Amino acid sequence: MPFLLRVELPDVPGSLGRLASAIGEAGGDIEAIEIVEKRHDDGTAVDDVLLELPPGAMPDTIVSACNLLPGVHVVWISRYGAGGNLFLDLEAVEELTANPEEALDRLVDLLPVTFRADWAARVHRAHGTRYATEAAPSDLPFHDLVRTERLEIEGDDVNVMVAARLGGNEIVVVGRRGGPDFLDSEVARVGHLAGLAMSIQRD
Repeated sequence: MPFLLRVELPDVPGSLGRLASAIGEAGGDIEAIEIVEKRHDDGTAVDDVLLELPPGAMPDTIVSACNLLPGVHVVWISRYGAGGNLFLDLEAVEELTANPEEALDRLVDLLPVTFRADWAARVHRAHGTRYATEAAPSDLPFHDLVRTERLEIEGDDVNVMVAARLGGNEIVVVGRRGGPDFLDSEVARVGHLAGLAMSIQRD
């Protein structure tokens, strides 16, 4: 069964190798690793690790093995049902350019996969939700944005969200139920992909 592990670890040579060894010894088989963020201020990195566990194996065993390593902290672990494949930003851009006339709707489809989130939606200032994935809340409000930012909606204590501008009258929102919070690097990437989608659809 595939799981996705997000882990903070020291950004030093050998750190990733020690993490991989600990996961292997605990019964996990690593399929892919993606560097999510490098934090130069404290010398740490955040990585997403896609791994396969044999039937009957408990993810808690992997978490415990990782947390025993010096300087390593597991942020979260969850089942990963998106085809057993990390979907990188460049692949998302390729998908957006495949059909430029529908780039903004395709962006909504791609954001949950690219950021391991639960849903996404396009919200218009006057017309409300124009396009959304199946799990998106039905009553998302429009927000005037100057830049891509984390979004808090009054009364919603379940979703953590990031919103980016799609022009003056529309935004795109991507959300995770129950966390984890979006990292600064992820907020920047959401904004970058939103900007690319707008350029692709205009061209």
